[in-house]
Amino acid sequence: MTSSTTIQIFTREAILTHLPQLADILHSCVLGGASVSFMLPYSYEQACDFWRGVADSVGREERTVLVCLDAEGQPVGTVQLITDQPDNQPHRADVAKLLVHQNARRCGAAGRLMQALETVAREQGKSVLVLDTATGSGAETFYLRAGWQKVGEIPRYALMPDGEMTATSVFYKFL
Repeated sequence: MTSSTTIQIFTREAILTHLPQLADILHSCVLGGASVSFMLPYSYEQACDFWRGVADSVGREERTVLVCLDAEGQPVGTVQLITDQPDNQPHRADVAKLLVHQNARRCGAAGRLMQALETVAREQGKSVLVLDTATGSGAETFYLRAGWQKVGEIPRYALMPDGEMTATSVFYKFL
């Protein structure tokens, strides 16, 4: 996948145009057990509603959405850079919702998305990125391998989609 994918920044309009594919990615991840803030049962319509809200946030310039497109130009993964921060943190951004469709995993999409996100963050004057993920998850291993620094863990921080309580690991990366 790496050689035949491209990464694009999606505008509000592009998100709405690709709403079915983006909702499918999120729906796939939640049904697959990813801890990305949603609980089972999780409907496709809920995923559409989420992306409509993200599109509005992009329109207000609160975040940047990067999308990995396959060789046919179809979205297979996404990540968000949340730049709407308090006045005393203009140098910082949050990373959220690194999502890769279950059918497109282990082909480099997540790595390419994160590399592109770091480039965009630098271009926007950001020098510190922060994220959190479920402790013990594949995502935690991915971030460690990608050079992120683990700050620590917060026990019983969130629920997995099936309702099981999980700890959350907090990470940062200097650019």
